[in-house]
Parts: sequence; structure tokens; C-alpha cells
Amino acid sequence: MSDGDPLSGVDHLVVLMLENRSFDHMLGFLYPNNVSDAGQEYAGLTGDESNPDKGGQAVKVRRIEPTDRHPYFMPGANPGEGYRPTNAQLFGSLTPPTPPVATMQGFVTNFADTLVLRKQNPHQTVLPGTVADDIMACFAPETLPVLSALARGYAVCDHWFGSVPTETMPNRAFACAATSQGHLDDHTHSFTCPSIFGLLSKHQVTWRVYGYQDPPLTSGNFPDIHSASADHFGVFTDFQTDARTGKLPAFSFLEPSWQAAGNSQHPVLDVALGEQLIQQVYQTLRGGPGWNRTLFVLTYDEHGGCYDHVPPPACAPPADGTAGEFGFGFDRFGVRVPTVLVSPLIARGTVFRAPGGATPLDHTSILRTLEQRWSLPSLTARDAAASDVSAVLTLGTPRTDDVLAGVTAPAAAAVNPAAGEVTHLQQVYADLVARRMIPGQAAALDHSPPTQFTPQAYADFIQTRLQGVPVHGGQDPARGG
Repeated sequence: MSDGDPLSGVDHLVVLMLENRSFDHMLGFLYPNNVSDAGQEYAGLTGDESNPDKGGQAVKVRRIEPTDRHPYFMPGANPGEGYRPTNAQLFGSLTPPTPPVATMQGFVTNFADTLVLRKQNPHQTVLPGTVADDIMACFAPETLPVLSALARGYAVCDHWFGSVPTETMPNRAFACAATSQGHLDDHTHSFTCPSIFGLLSKHQVTWRVYGYQDPPLTSGNFPDIHSASADHFGVFTDFQTDARTGKLPAFSFLEPSWQAAGNSQHPVLDVALGEQLIQQVYQTLRGGPGWNRTLFVLTYDEHGGCYDHVPPPACAPPADGTAGEFGFGFDRFGVRVPTVLVSPLIARGTVFRAPGGATPLDHTSILRTLEQRWSLPSLTARDAAASDVSAVLTLGTPRTDDVLAGVTAPAAAAVNPAAGEVTHLQQVYADLVARRMIPGQAAALDHSPPTQFTPQAYADFIQTRLQGVPVHGGQDPARGG
């Protein structure tokens, strides 16, 4: 680093954004005494946290152990998502009170209501034996050895919040554009605002978005990314090749697989597959020539209805003055999500937060970090006010140790019954394909949506209508590149 700017030592910022898990659910038990190995305070679980059930009885948090029955399919059903279910989880009511003081006491009762709906839906999987109390189950570090080792070995952000108290697409829009243009649900799959990708291009800063096995879903979300040249897009094997050959751009945005048999970690998919993906990304980066000048941000777009005990702050700067759906003012953050910062310039055992009095960390902190590093203007008032993560880079000499040495990514012991679902994000992708929003699609093909509601029908629909779209790689990403 030079001139006291830690970001001057970073040439590559890599983001992997996974799906729908809360902080406590994934990392609440990371440090047994809630003090990191470096002696820093950690806002994890004590084991005494609880929520009332429908009968008013307290349901305590519990650990998901590797020896549990089907630990990697927890919480057993997809919890409630979206603005109103999130309100129910935070406030115990579909409508927030005034003032909106979150008690975090509605997770069990909302999951109970959600289970009734899931069991009535023939297209939704509920793992046999799942009960409302299961929403209080949180992973033991031993169950998630890859995520936990990275969190302990580098920096874990225990106050990183979703940008909006709702579901996937608005939060991903904030991660890429610092606004969802007033949208609070997943009905809107593309936006009309500028994004970080267009901003980077305008300032001649390199970037690339990598899908997993298909062209990236993100490429259909914003006009300035949709119109970008084909060399801005790839798949996971392209990422592996770029990292190993020293060709990573300044900004890399990675997507998981959106299929039910994939590795996005969306409830109730196989969390172990996501562990394997995280390990692959880390090993790929660490094995490349650009490792010493790389910052890897591992995060999740939203909490997905999973339990967390820390109330989201009600101090979010409104993004762009757009009136929000449901009368929401975009002045509250979403629930905490797991975020781990990985770089050889980060000290082991770091617990990283925004400084006192500053805006809490959220997805627009990624944008602010890019803007600070490459001297870019902000996109909206939200990223202009966001805290960046530069202060986490405290080491002048890159570390050479491998925190995943000897760590084996887990594998589920059974076939996930949810693998036969059409996932929500697979439906979003199919909609973008049907509307010819993925760059390079042939206009002549019939793009009417799939007629059969099966994962194979959706996969065939997507693949057929993406024929001719430039996609590199050509190998199964799970086998390396």
C-alpha cells in the first residue's frame, strides 16, 4: 500500500454472493465465548436466545451438528421471504409499528405459518419431520468447516446487513446499483437505472460477471450491463482460468448455480454444495498470481427468513428518492447476513465493523469500496453514504499461510428431496430469457415460458434459448477448469 491508502494494495475485488441465509444461522456459533481469536468482541449467539412459538413457549436456539439427520438441508423448508414476512419476523406483525422497533421475536410463528402454506403447495418441498422450531437451528462451525475457517482465518463482518428488509432481487439490485427503484419484491427482474458495471466501463475499469454453468443472470438486470460486450461475461471455468493465468479484471462478480441441485445455498437446497463452491473460489484465487493483491468478499443477498437476533438499524440513507412499494421509505436495513472478507492483507481473527457513528456495512459497501479504490463517483445517495471496507486491510506484507489447509468441504449423506424443485431464481432466469434480456440471445426463437413446471423443462428452456450466446469454459465447473 502507499500514501496510507490500504486499497492501493488491491487490484482485484472479487464478490461471491450466495442466497438467503442469516448471520446467526450460518455463523452465530463461530466463537464459543463471542470473542475472536484476536481478542475482538463478536456479536454471536450465547445459546440462550429464543423466540416464542404459537403457544407462547420459548424456543431456544440450537446447534446444527454434522451428526444430525440431514444437517445440510436445514431448516427443512423455505422460510417466509419478502417485505411482509420479514416484518412478521422482526416485529411480529405484517405491518411495522411506529416507531419500527424490531424485537426479533417472530421467526418461529412466521415459520409455522409458512409451513402450512408450503405443505399445501405441491411444488414446494418440506423435509419430513420439519417443525416450526427448526427455524431456531443454527450451524455449528464444525458443520460448515470451510465458511467457518475463512471467517476465523481472515475477517468476519458481524454487523453487515442486507440493504433492504425483503427478498433477493431488490437486495441484488442494491448490490449492483445502490437502488431497487422502489421495488420490494421479486416480481421485478430487471431495472432501468445505471449500475456499477456501466460506471466501471465509463471510467475504463475492467469488470466481468461469471455465471456458474450458464451465462450470468445478472447480465439481464440493467441496461448498461445488457448492452456490454460479450467479453464481460463468462462461466465459472472462465473465472478459474482468468484467476490462474493472471487475467482477473478489477471487479469480478460471481453467481452460483440457480438450479435446485445447485450450490446457491438457498433454503432448502444442499448447503454442503455451497461449501464446496466457496472452497473452490478461495483455492482458485489463492493459487493465482494476483492473490497478494486480491480482496475476496463472500456474502449473501438476504436472510431468507432464517433466524437472527440483532435488530437491523433504522438509519439507512434513502437511495434515490423513489417512492417505495408498501409505503416503505428505504430507511431501514435488512437482516444481518454472513459476510467474510478474505485477503492476505487481513489479519487472522479480525471482526470487522463500520467505525462508530458511520453508516453500518451493507451491500452498497461493496460499491463504495470499488468507488474509493478506482476514484469513481457514487451511483445514488445510498452508496455515497456507505462505509467501505478499506480499514480491514491492516497488513503491509501479504500472509503466506493457507487457512483451509487440511479442511475438507462437507458432502450431504443423502440426496436432497428438494433437488426436484423449480427454484425461484431458476424462474427468474427463465423470465429474463423469455423476454430476451440475456445479451446475445437470438431474436428468432420462440421465447414463450416453459409449459411444464419441472426443473428439467426449465433447464431445457433456458439452454435452448441461449444457444449461440457466447459462453466459454465448456467443462463441468465442479471438475475444475
